[in-house]
Amino acid sequence: MSKVVENMQKKILGDAIIETLKTIYDPEIPVNIYELGLIYEITLDDDFRARVLMTLTTPNCPVAESLPEEVKEKVGNIDGISEAIIELTFEPPWNMDMMSEEAKLELGML
Repeated sequence: MSKVVENMQKKILGDAIIETLKTIYDPEIPVNIYELGLIYEITLDDDFRARVLMTLTTPNCPVAESLPEEVKEKVGNIDGISEAIIELTFEPPWNMDMMSEEAKLELGML
């Protein structure tokens, strides 16, 4: 596969990952995890393994077990993704400034 085709495919898959993440919601906040700013980084390697670096609103979040698993399952089910690797971090800690304008508007913060 040429580098140009590979880069185009990575761009398409990257967009698909973002769209998929926008379908996953923190059950306590009516905003998707992408707009909440819980996704710190998305990378795709040459074997189309997706690595998602994410956080939770708090380390004691009630969905600390289930939310990363939901991300792994949904990202892993995207056609073209060979594997989804989810890494949970609390550095830097999440805060409300990490939310998108859309999320702040949805929550009445703007």
